[in-house]
Formats: sequence, structure tokens, C-alpha cells
Amino acid sequence: MLDFANANFLFLLLLIPLLVWRYLRRIRQGQGSLQYASTVSLEGVRPAWTVRIRHVLFGISMLALALAVIAMARPRKGTRSEEVLTEGVDIIIALDASGSMAAEDFEPRNRFFVAKMVVERFVEDLRHDRMGLVVFAARAFTRCPLTLDYGVLRNVVENAELGTIEDGTAIGTALATCLNRLRGSKAKSKVIILVTDGVNNRGEIQPMDAAQIARTLGVKVYTVGVGSSGIARVPVDDPVYGRIYADLQVEIDEESLKQIAKITNGLYYRATDRPSLEKIFEDIGRLEKTKIKVKTYTHYDERFLDFLFPALALVLLGTLAGFTRFAKIP
Repeated sequence: MLDFANANFLFLLLLIPLLVWRYLRRIRQGQGSLQYASTVSLEGVRPAWTVRIRHVLFGISMLALALAVIAMARPRKGTRSEEVLTEGVDIIIALDASGSMAAEDFEPRNRFFVAKMVVERFVEDLRHDRMGLVVFAARAFTRCPLTLDYGVLRNVVENAELGTIEDGTAIGTALATCLNRLRGSKAKSKVIILVTDGVNNRGEIQPMDAAQIARTLGVKVYTVGVGSSGIARVPVDDPVYGRIYADLQVEIDEESLKQIAKITNGLYYRATDRPSLEKIFEDIGRLEKTKIKVKTYTHYDERFLDFLFPALALVLLGTLAGFTRFAKIP
């Protein structure tokens, strides 16, 4: 970031066009020339090279003047840094990685792939909010704790895969893992975004018990049910025939997800395709906004010497040239 500490001096640059106009006017009027009674004896004489480049000295002086004016305006390059004085929102994404998330009713590939894409896009819009990722199936694992390093978080989301956790849907365990990460948070707003397409069927912690704990800790849970209505096409690895596809009934425990959201003062959403899932995350992003106090510091590196030294060098060059063949007759 380049700016000028004394920008008003830059108005002096307007003098340069006036000086150029005055110089050209004097040349047209013949001022400073010598008059001879006859120039017959000078016919055929070629002008010296100093005559042909006599306007160079004027150009040097104008350039020196322009550089000197810029130097007086004190150009400087600033480096800006920010100090965040208040906490933003702490958000944990609980992403279902059970086998049913491989259902190919979401374009371009499946539910899990699209959910990762939407989460990555959600991360790109963050600035001062901390965010983490919990991936769950039969068990839940923290893949990324709360962080402001969004680049690392995006890489973690991108590298998440299906089939790395024992199959099942442990919604209560997932919420408990998220709460464990949020319990020490001092943020004004603490949020869990639960993305799932199934029914709780694993884990020792019941979803409603986890929701009550979340309410006690002041954590808001947004629940998102993903999956189209009716039948979904799911790939299955058969030991004999290899990869085959089976049509499975879409089963989302919407009542439980609505109840979890209600207990924690959150909201329940249903996503039946990629656009609706993207809109849901956009809505949540708009709802969870807090005012952040930021103090900005700018360190300036003075750059006027970069213009002053060349200006002085040009003035010296013009002065020395005045004592050579470029000297003017008074």
C-alpha cells in the first residue's frame, strides 16, 4: 500500500506544464538567439551535436523538479496488521460420514462429496470466526479443532473420505465430541452445524441428552438433514459382483433433528439437492454474525529518498553540463 504523507505538495506538479509552455513559447519567439547581418558564410555548416540536443537539459531540469516534488510529498509504503479485540463465532461442523452418505442423489457425485464442497465454500467466507470439523459414523473423531487457519481447515475438509470409520450413525456421540471442543470457548456465540442423512443407531450417548448439555453450555445446534425424498441410489461393494448399486429408502429422523434444534434454540433445515444445501449454509452464515472489534496498525516505510537522490543527481548533472559546451551566453 503506497500513499503520501504530504499529498498536497503533489499540486506543485501542475507547474511543470506551465514551465514547458513558457519554454516552448520562448523558442518560438527567438529569445536568447544571436542576430547576424548575413548568414551567407554559414551556409552548408551542420549544427553541432550540442545544438541538436540542447532541449535535453530542460527535460532533465523538469524531471528533477518532478522527482523533488514527489519526494516532498513523502511517499511511503505501509504494511497493515490487525489485532482482533473480541471473539467472533466458534463453529464446529459435525459431518456424517456413514455409508448412506454415498447415495448419489446429489450432483455432481454423492451427498458426502457435495457436503464437503459446501463446507469448503462456507469456510472461504469466514474471517474472524473460529471453526473446526468433527467427522462421524459409528464413532466420532475431531479432524480439526477450532482454528483461524482456514487454509489448513479447507485441506482437512477436502481430504475427508468415506469408509475410514466403522459404519453407523452416532449422532449423540458426534454432538458430545463437538461440545467437548466448545466447552472452553469464550466466544459470544457457539454453534454446532450437524449434517446428517440418517437415524441415530450407534453410540452410548443419546442425541436428546447431548442437546440438553448443549443448551446448558449455551451452544446452539443447527441440524441439516440431507437427502432427496423416496428412493436413493447407493453404491454397494459386493464380494462376488464388485461395485453394484442398490435402491434404498431415504430415512432421515427429521423429528429428532427438529427437536435437537428446538432444545438448543437452533433451526432445522432439509436439503434435497446441492443448491438447497448451499442456501442453508448461506442462511446460517447470515444468522450467526457478531460485531468484531478490530484495531488496525499500519507500519510505514518512508520511500522519499528513492525520489530525492535521483532528483539531486539530475540537478548536479545539469549544473555540470552548464560549465561545458552546453553553457549559455548571458
